[in-house]
Amino acid sequence: MRILGISAYYHDSAAALVEDGRIIAAAQEERFTRKKHDAGFPEQAVKYCLDTAGCDLTGIDHVVFYEKPFLKFERLLETYLAFFPRGFRSFSIALPVWIREKLFQKDLLAKSLSAFGQPMKDIRPKLLFAEHHQSHAASAFYPSPFERAAVMTMDGVGEWATSTWGVGNGATLALKEEIRFPHSLGLLYSAFTYYTGFRVNSGEYKVMGLAPYGEPRFVKTILDNLIDVKDDGSFRLDLDYFDYCTGLTMTNRRFDALFGGPPRRPEDLITQREMDLAASVQAVTEEVVLRLGRDIAKRTGEKNLCISGGVALNCVANGKLLREGSFDNIWIQPAAGDAGGALGAALAAYYEFASGERAPRSGLDDMQGSYLGPEFSQEDIETRLSQAGARFDVASDRKLIEEVAGSLAEAKAVGWFQGRMEFGPRALGGRSILGDPRSPDMQKTLNLKIKFRESFRPFAPSVLAENVSDYFELDRESPYMLLVADVKKSRRKAMGKSDKALFGIDQLNVPRSDIPAVTHVDYSARVQTVHRETNPLYHRLLEAFQKRTGYSVLVNTSFNVRGEPIVCTPEDAFRCFMGTDMDVLAVGRCIMRKEAQDEALIQRYEDRFELD
Repeated sequence: MRILGISAYYHDSAAALVEDGRIIAAAQEERFTRKKHDAGFPEQAVKYCLDTAGCDLTGIDHVVFYEKPFLKFERLLETYLAFFPRGFRSFSIALPVWIREKLFQKDLLAKSLSAFGQPMKDIRPKLLFAEHHQSHAASAFYPSPFERAAVMTMDGVGEWATSTWGVGNGATLALKEEIRFPHSLGLLYSAFTYYTGFRVNSGEYKVMGLAPYGEPRFVKTILDNLIDVKDDGSFRLDLDYFDYCTGLTMTNRRFDALFGGPPRRPEDLITQREMDLAASVQAVTEEVVLRLGRDIAKRTGEKNLCISGGVALNCVANGKLLREGSFDNIWIQPAAGDAGGALGAALAAYYEFASGERAPRSGLDDMQGSYLGPEFSQEDIETRLSQAGARFDVASDRKLIEEVAGSLAEAKAVGWFQGRMEFGPRALGGRSILGDPRSPDMQKTLNLKIKFRESFRPFAPSVLAENVSDYFELDRESPYMLLVADVKKSRRKAMGKSDKALFGIDQLNVPRSDIPAVTHVDYSARVQTVHRETNPLYHRLLEAFQKRTGYSVLVNTSFNVRGEPIVCTPEDAFRCFMGTDMDVLAVGRCIMRKEAQDEALIQRYEDRFELD
């Protein structure tokens, strides 16, 4: 049985295909269209999934959308009625769109899908609709390595639910309780994302990265005024401080007054206030997650926990929940946001609608390292690069590993494009930019000269899974870069009195360990463990780097520049390589060095990035 899952029309559209419970393919639409967080119908992602399965739509048994539009419309109407006459402007903007398109989403989906080999009249009976948090929960539990587990989902809002918990056992998954809109941990975090000058639904991870530079001096203000958190983790927000129910912004003037001024404009400098606000909302979020986790563990008696939803991408909170010990094991869906809803919808349909059987757990999860996107043959890579004007050498696998490891040991920035593209927001060694973690200048170089992004942003380490505890206070796998752990004390550098006196961004340039490029200012790191079973080539590269340097760790950041999605094709990789200060590019067995490229072509791509 083949089931196609789709998420679309809000942000991060995606498609995923499941065959007899096995994940065949999954990808976000943004990677194909090059439009970050593309919300449109995922036409190219659907095509990719069908091509991978070797069929057209006639070979698909069910197509499942990741949420229920009528329930969402119900929430919209009830919210506006509850706050009437406030919010009429927002309501007048939203209602025509719903009446014109979203209430007739079944027809809209059938029409869009009819391009894939089947008429609308035959597609409509195949269409199913899962609830938003049902999709999140299914994406968390069914691919997990656990036979049974508690399940927790947290995000901004689905139809009504903003947080849920339940229990999965074998092929069954039952959600027990939920917290409902307008009370939302995700929306609280998004309100501070907006207030500190970042974009909602894409800038939350910047707030998390900014938090260690600040002091959590607003925690009491938040808990006394904005959110009432109970011992069991349930909570309510004071809506007098927020505008998201009825307005066009997240916060209002009362919120401004509480924190001493208007929101930071995106073009303004980040000040100590923004750092302290980030630290404060991060601390509150962690406390809510910890309380919810404790209560779920107590109620269910389960030793394993699966997590999904946008808040599950808060890897700092995940790490603290793991270390607290309410659960023995935690597994987080790597595509925890709305894109992963496409996969969850397909899995929910297979197990809960079609009564599919779940294979016994083998100790590994079913995500295949999250390498579920497109890949390219060596012949195709060479053709595409030649047509793009690239000058490259073709090496054996052994020579490729040796040359790349050598370049990294010389502190060169390397683009690494190998195998299938990752599904989810993290680059995991398929579409990555790599660097030497020993270099004290690598973070600044990658941020400012290659990624073109804020200097405070930290970078993650990739480490051989078998060596993780040699570098970090972590004794288990973290294959999806969704757990934060501290760098081992034995690797930290002592701070001088003048260093300790620094505040805010001034802390950035102080090396804090023998792997400074991946050590954040609070000695933490967002760890990715690399496994021979899921990415043997990347594993070999780390081994080769270790042989040269004694370190089995690399800086790993996503292969893109600010404002663009992660690269998908060899051409995307070459354009990014040529328009930045990247030194070396490895695509398949093709190796490109910047100094060997055509100068006029380099200038053309550099000009393009400057214009962007």
